[in-house]
Amino acid sequence: MEPVVHAIFEPQTCTWQYIVADPSTNAAVIIDPVLDFDQARNTVSTKSADALLSLVEEKGYTVDRLLETHVHADHLTAAKYLQHKLAKKGQRPEVGIGKRIGGVQERFAERYDIAREEYEGAFDKLFDDDEVFHVGELESKAVHLPGHTPDHMGYLIGENIFSGDSIFNSDVGSARCDFPGGNAKDLSVPAFPSPSPTPPPSTDSLQTTASKQPPSSSPFPRTSRSTPATTTRPRRRAPRPRPTPPSPSRWRTTST
Repeated sequence: MEPVVHAIFEPQTCTWQYIVADPSTNAAVIIDPVLDFDQARNTVSTKSADALLSLVEEKGYTVDRLLETHVHADHLTAAKYLQHKLAKKGQRPEVGIGKRIGGVQERFAERYDIAREEYEGAFDKLFDDDEVFHVGELESKAVHLPGHTPDHMGYLIGENIFSGDSIFNSDVGSARCDFPGGNAKDLSVPAFPSPSPTPPPSTDSLQTTASKQPPSSSPFPRTSRSTPATTTRPRRRAPRPRPTPPSPSRWRTTST
């Protein structure tokens, strides 16, 4: 069973937010919700977050978790706002992120002189690498995707992985790695290594397999190295003569 995925684009920061739901139970998670911030006015608003809540109510979803892929440098998170609003309706979803968030918090706290008590306990759930959780009846997994930031996580739900800023749209370019702790080499390591390729069969097995194939029902005969083709290639038409360019004297006459 695959989840129902609602992708909601926030144009101010070009952020994709997701509501991902189990169709059999209507349990859902919200991934990377945005809290609107007006830099010119230095004000915060909840228009984008309220739109997410409206969609949750319209679809009848029960939000079990609020998931962050990483700490975002280009926008504020609306996770705590959503948690507060949903708690008033009898739901208080956990806010989850990868376990390496502590190192990122300490680095930014030192840079911007933030007191430890302001960021400790900011998240309810710290995921281990490859930790399994459920969205309703859908088995899901938290996957470490370092490179953009060292704490970056992806969430594998069904056959979909929500990769945050580890992958950008092709017209934007590759994910940036210049944040503290970012690493381009880490970004290039596959999260799901491809299985070893199957070696090609031997020549003998190829001949044996071919001999067991039923005759082709195609109206076009097969060809091989030992059997010449029964069709002939069409003849090429003779090239048309190119027009002769006017002589230089005619050019001078025309120009005058």
